[in-house]
Amino acid sequence: MSSYLRPTELDEALEALSVGNRVIVAGGTDFYPARVGKSIKEDILDVTAIRGLRRIDQHGDYFHIGATATWTDLIRADLPEWFSMLKQAAREVGGVQIQNAGTIVGNICNASPAADGVPGLVALDASVVLGSVSGEREVSITDFVEGNRKTARSSDEMVLGINIPTFGAEARSTFLKLGARKYLVISIVMVSAVLEKSPDGRVKRLSVAVGSCSEVAKRLIALEADLAGRPADSSLSALITEEHITPLSPIGDVRGSAEYRSDAALTLVRRAVAELTE
Repeated sequence: MSSYLRPTELDEALEALSVGNRVIVAGGTDFYPARVGKSIKEDILDVTAIRGLRRIDQHGDYFHIGATATWTDLIRADLPEWFSMLKQAAREVGGVQIQNAGTIVGNICNASPAADGVPGLVALDASVVLGSVSGEREVSITDFVEGNRKTARSSDEMVLGINIPTFGAEARSTFLKLGARKYLVISIVMVSAVLEKSPDGRVKRLSVAVGSCSEVAKRLIALEADLAGRPADSSLSALITEEHITPLSPIGDVRGSAEYRSDAALTLVRRAVAELTE
């Protein structure tokens, strides 16, 4: 028979993880739908009552998103312009009810190739903070999400939050998503991009990540290097070629062929860069 634990203190939660396997649940928006009509056999650790985990705030040169902060919390938070792509992604995660319950950390722990929050976090060089009774460690988001439904979290650890380094005050970002319809859909392709210009109007920093086109969201490092220092104007997107998306490895499925995903990814990357240079 399964057990259910809902601690109010972090130490209690970490102690429970140290002595046995438990499924960590916050919003439960992936966990419970997969078990409709079935009995729950797993031991549950509900982390929603733990003090201090539902916060989104700044600490010096980085922002922190706590483990139980919801998509709605993110949408409503007073954050710099370069957070726009995460807020745009948040508005496309299910309906309002899902956004009210689901968490950003839950989205990355689910580790779906189509997780809406991951490309933006990859583009922003986010890192994941994990805790256990032995202490804390911090790993990059690209090292944390290891593959389809696979992360670097050990069974005795829980994710405490996400750290995002600051960008320049004038940096802008965008999120584009292609699906069979506008809302309540698993994406075919997602693109998150953030651009920071130099005082003379050139590309100081550009970061582009693509989701749903590989087992994990991918940064387009070669593209970023090729566009660095270029004039950040309407001519920039025309410099993006098929060669720049070769790091992607899309699959074909019921939502689209691999070739279609590749073509769509190139189009969305160009659109994202064009939008940021308007």
